[in-house]
Amino acid sequence: MSIEVSASKSNSDFESLLSDLDIDYEAVGFRTNFNRIKNVAAIDEATSGDLTFCSSNDERGLNDISKSNAGVILCDSTVGTSISPKSQQLFILVDNPRLTFMHLANRMFGSRIRRKSAISRLSYISSSSQIGENCSVGNYSVIDEGCVIGKNTIIGHRVSIQHSIIGANCIIQSGASIGENGFAYERNDVLELERFPHFGKVIIGNNVEISTNCSIARGSLKDTVIEDGTKLDALVHVAHNVKIAKNCSLTAGTVIGGSTIVGDTSWLGLNSTLKHKIRLGKKVIVGSGASVINDVPDEDIVAGVPAESIKHKVTSGQLFLMAGQKVKSTNYVENKKNLLHY
Repeated sequence: MSIEVSASKSNSDFESLLSDLDIDYEAVGFRTNFNRIKNVAAIDEATSGDLTFCSSNDERGLNDISKSNAGVILCDSTVGTSISPKSQQLFILVDNPRLTFMHLANRMFGSRIRRKSAISRLSYISSSSQIGENCSVGNYSVIDEGCVIGKNTIIGHRVSIQHSIIGANCIIQSGASIGENGFAYERNDVLELERFPHFGKVIIGNNVEISTNCSIARGSLKDTVIEDGTKLDALVHVAHNVKIAKNCSLTAGTVIGGSTIVGDTSWLGLNSTLKHKIRLGKKVIVGSGASVINDVPDEDIVAGVPAESIKHKVTSGQLFLMAGQKVKSTNYVENKKNLLHY
């Protein structure tokens, strides 16, 4: 089923959009389809009026493309040598089909369905907190005393925010808990557990997205920090005093122990675990289910339990792109048909 959307720019400007976005491309097939796009759709459900994409150029990807009835398909730049479009179908060959699709869809049909800025009367907002312009707060959410929320930030239903400063243009999905005390205890002489006091805050930068049911603990003696542009998938736990740098991607189920530092543009796989007090460098990739117990240098790839470097085994440019790295492996071009899929 295609997604019905209202275009924000005339479809006749489709080709000019590619130029406006400074996207290098090659058009193969029925160019009139530039003007026929009305909707977007998944590749296996698309029809002649739909725009879709396929990032893969392996056997599975080529099969998906060959079976698709989409009017326009954004394809990997090498696909044109492997398969031809159907009659009255257009391939647009680009280096990164998924990213190109995102840019085109956002420009043509709006970046997202925007909520009206409104604060639910069923939410609680302390009189000592500060809420920026054009913010939205859902039902049964709590923004406790002294919190600061930047402009254009969207807060979902049943969100709890304490001891926190949150930047502009953020999205906090339903069920998230931000700013509760972390898990820190010390045993006394009779081996009872006594709680370590927490005095810190949670500091969240601009353009951060926190998905449903995430938990982010406040700092104990210093702040827990999530910098600009970082995205957290559902069920991520960030312990006290953690620092996550800019533009990181934490997929569902990630757990980060206290006082850990994650460098810029890192990618953490599903259900990965980072032990407390370790350091991840910039552009690090952590495999799904990995248990990281040691520091990881810049641009490394680790996987396994305990996690070890596997970068020397990786020939997939797709993996490098996940963390925003340029492809460095000469084997990548030779093995492009064997890309790993994520």
